[in-house]
Amino acid sequence: MELSDIRREYTRGGLRRRDLPEQPLELFKHWLQQAIDAGLTDPTAMTVATVDASGQPYQRIVLLKHFDPQGFVFYTNLGSRKASQLAENSKISLHFPWHPIERQVHITGEAEKLSTMEVMKYFTSRPKESQIAAWASKQSARLTARQALEGKFMELKKKFSAGEVPFPTFWGGYRVKVNSMEFWQGGEHRLHDRFLYERDGEQWHIDRLAP
Repeated sequence: MELSDIRREYTRGGLRRRDLPEQPLELFKHWLQQAIDAGLTDPTAMTVATVDASGQPYQRIVLLKHFDPQGFVFYTNLGSRKASQLAENSKISLHFPWHPIERQVHITGEAEKLSTMEVMKYFTSRPKESQIAAWASKQSARLTARQALEGKFMELKKKFSAGEVPFPTFWGGYRVKVNSMEFWQGGEHRLHDRFLYERDGEQWHIDRLAP
């Protein structure tokens, strides 16, 4: 089959201006809960896009760990490529691809580092194996073989078997302060519904976008 022949109709429903709340976070919370209730795999998975010093965009998938009116939170190794790029350019884009329910959410904003206290609180709540993995992986560094990573993990697992895993100072997180949020709902005949919330001081301006 030709790739150009792969298509499907989007028939799950539309999105109308009259149904939109004034605050985008209300709609995001509602959609996220529906994605969870629908049994989607990794409903909190989001693509995180950053840009390096030359203007080259990079994307990767991370998990959303918290959101509130102050922003969207995720955690990462501060030596990672994404962290290095955010240190140079704090502008960031998030994307939630909820394809099975024919929805997407796209967010733009700026990332700011979380406080050490916030990061420590979350780190200590993680499973012990995940804490050890944070120590074992020098994120984004080149590896000679997977065995090197697994060997380091087993070495640290043995080292920390009898006690708590210490908090790594190279591990941190970011809060994305939202500037815009776009909600996309699939529609029949490619007549999708798209609404863009853009921040205007303490208020939000809403526009319908052509599909």
